[in-house]
This record gives sequence, structure tokens and C-alpha cells, in this order.
Amino acid sequence: MQVEFALLILSLLFFLSIFADKIGYRYGVPALLLFLVVGMFFGSHFLGAFFNADRMEIGIDTAEALSTVAMCIILFTGGMETKMSDIKSVLVPGITLATLGVLLTCVITGVIIYYIFGWINAVASVSIWVALLMAATMSSTDSASVFSVLRTNGIGMKHNLRPLLELESGANDPMAYVLTTTLIGVVTAQKFPGAEHAISALSIVRVIVIQLVMGTVLGFALGEGLVALMRRVKLGNEALYPIMILTACIFIFAVTYYLGGNTYLAVYVGGLIIGNNKFTRKRQTQSFFSGLVWLSQLVMFLMLGLMVNPIDLLNYRVWLPCLIISIVMICISRPVAVWLCMWPFKQYRGRDKLMLSWVGLKGAVPIIFAIMCKAQGVPSADLIFNVVFLCTIVSLLAQGTTLTFIAKKLSLDVPQKEAKSLQYFDLDLPDEIQSSAREVEVQESMLEKGSTLREITIPPHTLVIMVRRGEDFFVPTGSSELKLGDQLLVISDKDAQATYQQMIDDAEEEAQWKAEMRERARERFNRLTAWIPKKK
Repeated sequence: MQVEFALLILSLLFFLSIFADKIGYRYGVPALLLFLVVGMFFGSHFLGAFFNADRMEIGIDTAEALSTVAMCIILFTGGMETKMSDIKSVLVPGITLATLGVLLTCVITGVIIYYIFGWINAVASVSIWVALLMAATMSSTDSASVFSVLRTNGIGMKHNLRPLLELESGANDPMAYVLTTTLIGVVTAQKFPGAEHAISALSIVRVIVIQLVMGTVLGFALGEGLVALMRRVKLGNEALYPIMILTACIFIFAVTYYLGGNTYLAVYVGGLIIGNNKFTRKRQTQSFFSGLVWLSQLVMFLMLGLMVNPIDLLNYRVWLPCLIISIVMICISRPVAVWLCMWPFKQYRGRDKLMLSWVGLKGAVPIIFAIMCKAQGVPSADLIFNVVFLCTIVSLLAQGTTLTFIAKKLSLDVPQKEAKSLQYFDLDLPDEIQSSAREVEVQESMLEKGSTLREITIPPHTLVIMVRRGEDFFVPTGSSELKLGDQLLVISDKDAQATYQQMIDDAEEEAQWKAEMRERARERFNRLTAWIPKKK
């Protein structure tokens, strides 16, 4: 296949996936599910040629390399977007869910998988270690999938559940990675006579503890060092700051790998340290990484769809155990793990635990782990891949489309307005100012006392620093005349921010009410004059 034709097909796939995201946003369907469907639809006829039997080795190597980069970006961005001020109150329960919760989910699911495949006599008999490996690949939750659905419907959650879920879903992938890589070593060692005797429960625990401790320490140390470096270095080209942060992400991964720590945990902790410190062009860097995360997940789901063989999925010995495993994880493994982990924390009531139990959405991470199994030559790797594929679909359909419904039924939903980003004014402001910078459209109610800037009503400690009218921008003075539809860049300190936001909301509600009154008056006038004969 020519490179130009491959690029054409890839660009078409990306376009279709991006438009699928728009459809998912409108109808509340997880966008990642639509990405997966696009990849599966085109896999057998177009790019699936790259993953056929005689070229599987090249395809898997490429897929594993892409998966590693994608995983680094996803976890690093998750750390950067996690605010320490939000997670301080939920730090202990969040870490408990992200570590012990993942371990319990893996063990419970693995044991049940072992008996499920023995009972159904599936396409391949699996040992207890293969069953545990299969469970480990799906033991973590996906934050991007969860909160893309919640943001679509503007739903928050009471009792600090949202920051708890953010912390858990961002921090549980490293634990799942440690379990997966450790169990891959156990399963592959069993292919060699006598090797399995060298593996004991104590050695597995020792590897897990060393990797977690080393990953945490190295992520913290390297993150702090890179923050200090960025504060001292002034780059001539401002566009290089996001590239420098991306390089820092890759550097943390590589150094931790060679020092024997958990690479993905180090990347997450490094992102957490960097994201909670100030550095130049921070807002642009965060936007840059947000785009990279969506690109990474899009690539992963397209890759999964392209690599799967739909014919294998039609066999009832594949889809039936997959369906049972999905039900087990949703209704048994995750709830049991959540209730056991949350038992010491009495502030969480029954309905809070039910909500936490339901938010076990799968995403890009199980795909990456399934590709790792194929790349390492794990026995029954194709079966693991098919199970991950179907369980991801079931999770996105069953849980992803019902998160808002469940939150409302449990009376845990809170209407939430997401912070609006600057659309017309592309400024890089310090964090203290950026938190209260907003764009305001001039409404009728704002001009009642006069049309000049000094005559409109604004709270104290609030400054209008720029006006956009059409395609023109200007810095206003007190005598500047404002017009309907003008966009104002307003900066308020923290004391005035809430007051000004309330004023904006009141103005928007008043404008909407006036528009409704005008429409009703127009309808009454049309009804009253309907009997008047029209001139021919």
C-alpha cells in the first residue's frame, strides 16, 4: 500500500472519528465508543491490511510503541489536570480505591473468569494465572470516558464524589499496569519448565511494592527538578514551552524505566507536581495536552477496531463469556471492591458507594494492556484481546450512557456550570488572574444607566481591560461607548468573582425573559389581528 493512500485513509478515519465525537456530545453517547465503531467498521476492508496474519509481528510492535506513548500522555495529562486543593479532602479514600480497589477487582474478577471459562468450555482453556491477567487488564477505570459524559450533561456530584473519582481514575492505572506486567511475567514463565517454581507470592508482592515506591519517589523528584529548571530557563520561542513539557513527560518515563520503578506511576506523579506549580505558558500547555489526550485515545480505539477480527466475536463461546464477565465486573467485582475499600470511611453513605460502584467505565487503558499481552507472546493473547474488546463495548454502552440517569436516581446530581474558557481573547495570564478572567457579552440590562464604560454596573475590584466589536479589538477608557453584542474581557479578584458571575447570570436571565415576553406579545398581536381581512 502506498504511503499517500494510507495517509488518505488515516485522515478520513480521523475526520469520521472527530465528527463522531460531535454526535456523541449531542446524544450523550461516549465518544470513545464511536471511535471504536469507526475503527471496527473500516478495519476489515482498509487499514486492517496492516494487521493481517503474515504481518502481525510488525503491526503489534508498532501498536505497542504507540500504546506506550499514548499511555504516557494520558497519565501525565491526568496528573496535570488534578488540583491538589480539590483532592486533599479525598486523598486517603482515593488512594485506597486506586490501589487496594484495583487489586480486589482483579482478584475477584480473575477467580470468577477462571470458573466461567471452565463452565462454558470456551474457545481456550485458561489457567488461573491467565484468568487473573485477563482481569488485571480491565481492573482500572477511565477518567476521560467518565467525565466526558458528565460534562456533556452538565452534571456534578454531591459529597465530593467527583474529585474522589478524578483522583481514583487518574491514579489507578499504575496499579493495574504493575499487576498486568507482573502477571505477564508469571504466565510467560510457565512456558519454560521449572521457571514457575521460582515465582512465589512473596516475590510478586516485593516487585509490586518496589515498583510503586520507586515510581512515586522518582516521579516526585523528577517533577520538582523539572519545575525548578523551567523557572530558570527562558526560551526565545514561546511555542517551545508545551514541547518542553512533553519532553519532560518522556524523560520521566525513560529515567524511571532504567532505574526500575513504575514508569506510569512516575509519569502521573510528575504531571501532578508540574501541573500544580506555576510556569510560563501554562494555559497553552494544558490546552496542548488536552488535545494530545483525545488524539491518543482516538488512536487507541481506532487501533483496537482495526485489529479485532469480527468473525471471532460471532462465536458464542467468545461473546457469551465476555457478556458474563462484563456483568460480573459491573455488578459484583467493582461493587464488592468499592464497599470493602470505603468501609473505614463513614462519611460515605450507601448511595455514595452505589454511585462509586457504577463508575467503573473502561477506556483506552485496557486496550493498551491487551496489546502488551499480544506483543509479549502471552498464551491465549487473542482471547484476552477479544474479551477486552467486548467488555469495553459493554461498559461504554451500559455504564457510559447511564451515568447521568444513575446520579439523578440516587439524588447525587448537582447542576454544574463548567468554567468557560476564553474564546475571543487568547491571553496568557498568571494563575491568580486567569482564575477570574472571563468574557462577557454586553446585554440590554447593562446599558440601562448609560452606554459608556463608566456608566455600566460592575462590582468593585473588577476591571474591563479589552473590548471586541466584530473583528476589531480596543482597550477601553471610562468614556468608551459600548454597544449590544460587544465582548468584554473582564478580570475580577476572588472576592468579586462570585458577585460578578451572579450579575452576569441575572443579566442573561433577564435578557431571556424579555425575549420571551416579546415573543408572547407578538403571538397575541397575531391572534388579535387574525380576523382582519388581508388586502389583495
